[in-house]
Amino acid sequence: MNAALFTDDFKPAPYWWDQVPRPALETRTPPSRADVVVIGSGYTGLHAAIQTARGGRHTVVLDAEAAGFGCSTRNGGQVSTSIKPSYEMLARRHGAQRAFDILKDGQNSLRFMADFIRDNGLDCDFNVVGRFHAAHNAAQYEALAARVKNQPKGLEVGAHMVPRSEQRREIGSDGYFGGAVYEQHASVDPARYHQGLLDLAMAAGAEIVGYCPALSVERSGERFIVRTARGTIDARDVVVATNGYTGDLTPWLKRRVIPIGSYMIATELLDRALVDELIPQNRIVSDTRRVIYYYRASPDRRRILFGGRVSLNETDPTLSGPKLHADMAAIFPQLAAKKISHSWCGFIAYTFDELMHVGQRDGMYYAMGYCGAGVGTASYFGMRVGQKVLGLAEGRTALDGLSFQTRPFYTGNPWFLAPSILYYRWRDGRN
Repeated sequence: MNAALFTDDFKPAPYWWDQVPRPALETRTPPSRADVVVIGSGYTGLHAAIQTARGGRHTVVLDAEAAGFGCSTRNGGQVSTSIKPSYEMLARRHGAQRAFDILKDGQNSLRFMADFIRDNGLDCDFNVVGRFHAAHNAAQYEALAARVKNQPKGLEVGAHMVPRSEQRREIGSDGYFGGAVYEQHASVDPARYHQGLLDLAMAAGAEIVGYCPALSVERSGERFIVRTARGTIDARDVVVATNGYTGDLTPWLKRRVIPIGSYMIATELLDRALVDELIPQNRIVSDTRRVIYYYRASPDRRRILFGGRVSLNETDPTLSGPKLHADMAAIFPQLAAKKISHSWCGFIAYTFDELMHVGQRDGMYYAMGYCGAGVGTASYFGMRVGQKVLGLAEGRTALDGLSFQTRPFYTGNPWFLAPSILYYRWRDGRN
């Protein structure tokens, strides 16, 4: 650990946990019988649970760790429409109408999250601030400009281009070649948002059981037997909401998601004038590299929160933190001498087709694979899964029935990540 880079009160934990620590819920034995068991207490699981509990179903949410321990409280708090493949790519794969519907669901996810937060009175620093998506080379700027100009009819979103000569009004760096502003993208405090969902789920009657991993799920006629570390639950329905933490409990799903470490740091307290120079419009920021960076100001505008994929399988935040700091200083030389107050990581879930997936397997419902952009879509598709459990027609999504791909010999251990990431880093630096 390079002590000179870290503050005296450095924490190897998410910045968000300072104000919203993981909830100290009562340790309990789960009930022996339930209508719905949800495995995973992140955004997907809690939104599903809110729907089923409000729909009158006795709902139990299990988590192997504290509620919200995973990426739902570790992410950067950036909210977008979250569908990575383009319309053209989706149309080639699935046809024009399905492509349109998938992208529309992505847009609906952002709208849903904003409406849900407002309608339920959640206090979580949700703000429509817009995203500055920066071009890391001139060719990427032209590609961005073409996408903004030629948006598919019916899928248009508010966006405008900012040329390199004017990018200082968006970002205090000369390290990019201009970029696009997506005007409706938003920011949120992810831990406060998660706590709000947790409170709503419990208020609706859902039981949240932390530190209680599900060990096995077996069919028993029309029901399921869920064996946990603290007892067995007889359940009518099961929802798997484990995303980047999907494991041996569901080997079919484990073979279809690729866990990737995502890393973040928070700077020490900064003068507000410096933050105003670095991110003057309070945008969330990302860039066009394949191995991306994403960053923003903290809600109080006293720190920069900087994230990226800087390690292949490192889980020690004192080792990943300096790597992120070096990349941050390359973009913002003004921060080269500033220290790290927090460093942390979490696991997202990628998929082989870069789409999230929603469906049923062996009678169990699932939603996962948000490819690193899941704050809004995990919320939206978790809600839809809850509606599916209730048998509601509105639970239908454009993802229903899509093949959830895997690859030969892939069992959930992404051995191919190291060469892939090194290759894309080389391409990002070369192009």
